[in-house]
Formats: sequence, structure tokens, C-alpha cells
Amino acid sequence: MQTPLLEISGLSVRRDIPILSDIDWRIDPNEHWVILGANGSGKTTLLRTLLAYTAPTEGTISLFGESYGQTDWREIRKHVGVVSNHLGERVASRLTIRDIVESGRDAAFRPPQNTQKTDPARVTDILRQIQCEDLQNRSWMVLSQGERQRTLIGRALMADYRLLILDEPCVGLDPVARHLFLQFLDGLMKTPGSPAIILVTHHVEEILPGFTHVCLLKNGKMLTQGPKKSVLTNAWMSEAFDAEVAIHPKDHAYALTINLEKEVL
Repeated sequence: MQTPLLEISGLSVRRDIPILSDIDWRIDPNEHWVILGANGSGKTTLLRTLLAYTAPTEGTISLFGESYGQTDWREIRKHVGVVSNHLGERVASRLTIRDIVESGRDAAFRPPQNTQKTDPARVTDILRQIQCEDLQNRSWMVLSQGERQRTLIGRALMADYRLLILDEPCVGLDPVARHLFLQFLDGLMKTPGSPAIILVTHHVEEILPGFTHVCLLKNGKMLTQGPKKSVLTNAWMSEAFDAEVAIHPKDHAYALTINLEKEVL
């Protein structure tokens, strides 16, 4: 059997109250996952725990075949890219797009200290891939939200991450920028050698054709998980969000409608 990229078993996180309870989850190579759930369902805690920013109370976590507690997780995190609005707050406003993409080589938000190790052709190729070649000399302070998200993904590609986590990357994007970003993301998933992707979102409209699996969280528990067609059903989504909802396949993606007149007990 192939080694899973991620394997979680019996994971629980408790503080004063249970936050996550008995989570089992496995991601195999060539899978791209979406984490869906209402506010407070445990999405952020799950991410923080698998990155070892939050310590589990019970259970086991394995990334790339290495077990939490038996390996220096600071080394493991070097193979995991994270794109979120919180990460963007760490970027110095004067850095250019090219600076930030290059910084992925050293996993630091600064231009490489040893420029002799930098591969200009590789940087240019990534700038082209993230559709920022003509913008490469623009500073972070003047970039749109969509340009910033693509730049952070370019930084992740520079580092050759094996797993890329996108934590609500479309927050703050206008409809056109959101559409263009999702087009870019779909193309990235179709690119040979691209990292496995975990997308955290509230919106089924962001579940692109390239995503293969979905997990639904509710009240800190794994409600269900599996291939997206088996999870994105009216019954499962209604239970996850405590409302009567209907899922509609639409242009190779999904749309959701809500019946606010009927409560789900």
C-alpha cells in the first residue's frame, strides 16, 4: 500500500470543553480535499493541530509517514504550504512579488540571503504559472487581494511543498477576482507535480472539478467524508448546516440553495 500523505486517528482536542472529538482522516497521494463546516465546527482547530500549533489531547497524527511526537515537526512543516489572510499579515509591505516568490526557497518572508543559490529561470516559470510575470516588480502594499493570494501560492510552489493548505483563500475577493482565482486554482490542480491541496471553505461554489474528496465537520466531529459526489448530497449538507439545503451541480461546480421556512431537527 502507498504511504498516505496525512493520516489522523482518534484525534481529540479538549480544553475546558471538547473542541475536536475522535477524528479519523486519511489523505492519499493524488487526492485534493475540501473541508466544509459551519462556523465553530472545528475547521481551524483541525488545521492547527495537524500543523502542531495546537497540541492534541488524544490520538495520532502522521504526515508523510512521520509521526507526531516522534519527529521534529518544525522540519515536517517545511513541506506544508499554508495560504491564509493571517499569513499575509507577516509580509513586509516593501517586498515585491518576485521577492516573495523567491523567499519560498528559504521558508522565510525575505529575499534569499544567498542569491547564488537562486534559480532565476525557475522563479520566472512560477511567476508565469501564477499569472504574475508582468507584475513581478510590484510591492506587496499595492497588490489586490487576488494578486496576494496567487503570490503566496507561488511562494509555496518555489518551496516544492508536498501539501498546500488554502484557508478560505477567497475571503475579501470581489466576484471577478474570485472567479479568476478559482480558475487559476483549478489549473494548478491539473498541473503534473503540483502539491496535494486542502481547501477550507464555507462555500460549495468553490469546490472545483479538480477536488476529489470532501469532509464535513460538525460540532468538532467528522460528520462524514469521502469522494465529493457521496458527500455533497442534500441530506449530508442539511445535517451539517442545520438547515434544509439543496445541492445543484452547475457548470462542473456546485451551487446551494436554502429553504429558510423549514427547520431541520
